[in-house]
Amino acid sequence: MPQRPAHDGPPPEGAPPGSSFDGPRPGTWYGPGAASAGGGAGESRRNDSAHTDSGSGGFSFFGDAPAHQAPPRATVPPQAPAEQSAPVQAPSGDQRPAPPGANPSPATGPAENPGPAASPGPENPGPAANPGPGPSAAADDDATAGKTAGPGAENPSPDAILIRRTMAEIRPIADKVTSYFYAMLFVRHPDLRGLFPAAMDTQRDRLFRALLTAAEHVDDAGTLTEYLVGLGRGHRKYGTKPEHYPAVGECLLLALGRYATSSWDTETEAAWVRAYTAISQIMIDSAAADERTAPAWWEAEVVSHDLRTSDIAVVTLRPSQPYPFRAGQYATLETPWWPRVWRHYSFSSAPRSDGLLTFHIKALPAGWVSNALVHRARPGDVIRLGPPAGSMTVDHTTDNGLLCLGGGTGIAPIKAIVEDVAEHGRKRAVDVFYGARRDYDLYDIDTMLRLEQTHPWLRVRTVVADGHAPAGAMTGLLPEAVSQFGPWDTYDAYLSGPPGLVSNGVDTLVGIGIPPHRIRHDSIEELLASAPREGA
Repeated sequence: MPQRPAHDGPPPEGAPPGSSFDGPRPGTWYGPGAASAGGGAGESRRNDSAHTDSGSGGFSFFGDAPAHQAPPRATVPPQAPAEQSAPVQAPSGDQRPAPPGANPSPATGPAENPGPAASPGPENPGPAANPGPGPSAAADDDATAGKTAGPGAENPSPDAILIRRTMAEIRPIADKVTSYFYAMLFVRHPDLRGLFPAAMDTQRDRLFRALLTAAEHVDDAGTLTEYLVGLGRGHRKYGTKPEHYPAVGECLLLALGRYATSSWDTETEAAWVRAYTAISQIMIDSAAADERTAPAWWEAEVVSHDLRTSDIAVVTLRPSQPYPFRAGQYATLETPWWPRVWRHYSFSSAPRSDGLLTFHIKALPAGWVSNALVHRARPGDVIRLGPPAGSMTVDHTTDNGLLCLGGGTGIAPIKAIVEDVAEHGRKRAVDVFYGARRDYDLYDIDTMLRLEQTHPWLRVRTVVADGHAPAGAMTGLLPEAVSQFGPWDTYDAYLSGPPGLVSNGVDTLVGIGIPPHRIRHDSIEELLASAPREGA
């Protein structure tokens, strides 16, 4: 096993000398914390196609959201830590945060659950919402685009109203709020700094997206519980423990109380306390339950490294112990060269009898993990795997045909889905549209054509956007090519690729008659967040 190099990040961010803080007092509330047991121990999924470096780095409270099926409910997917980003800066000046009001005691009755807060991740399908962005929302703000609110949207609870007012006030100054939150967290609890990646810019973005989701889904307890169970499970790989949650809650209230000056009062603080307490308890309980049956992470040896193009590699791993997953899901990977930095990648095959796991990885500019896996990893190296996540899986209880769109390395989970259908032995039509920017980007076309020759129910079509198209391939954009065939209204659809492809694909498929609830895809917000860095 290779030595994991020391990776000392920037020194903990500090608050201005002599500053003091009014507001919530440590130990007064802030989640179940020490009262609960379990949790600690010790989530492409996205790339040019949606399957590269788009993961999470380090403990990411609220930030490891999984991809999910369309119509997605505004999930806040995991985002990759910014490459070469500046460290979080403590607030300047000798200003005191505005007192957030009296510290309420923990809520006793059912709390209004705020939405997840950012997964994978990940590590269970996140809340789903209506068609729109599928993982595709389309703008950076798209944690909110194209989604439908869960139950209670028309008649929100009092807590939901208060929380959403807070969010509306801090939205224009999101960067200041989240920067202040992390500065306070690392100043008041410096022992937690080691759980986070060195680069924190995207971590700040992730938190705010998480809060948006919480506000959006505060009344949808069922969806939130399903989501948070997976999130709590996934956080085990960061070394997250029950006692960490009170610290996060304490600093969250400090930040909100300081910047939401118009809407913040005792009632609003109490609403956030109830919401956060409910969220943290669900995550703590799910981590404790998972600890009884599964490790926090798996170690896996690289047994094969096949460089298909100058920047795409097919990497095969042998996990040290059985690793259960389903075709269409993904896992988070950590390399020995970048400790605490995790990236999401989809499995490119259905579960195999030999237990091997295969991933398609594209090296992206400034992509720490993707470049390490493509250009540095070799057989014998040991990688860490987080638990499997994602709901882009096949429903084997129906004979509906499958319409699958894969762009770039987004073909990886599509290939896994085809193998899964073949193994179940049901004769159902499967139509695959494999798209790429140029013909030489169709790096796995030979494999797909072999599958087509083996299975008479499978049809593979290729689409090239730019330049010369090989014999038999169509030219143009992938979603438009799909609309030339059909009808598809009785099919279940699967999309995997860059955010633009997924977003346009959802719109096109809905437009040609496929019901939104039968469209499954990666989370768009996650794809968008990672696009400029490692995985878009």
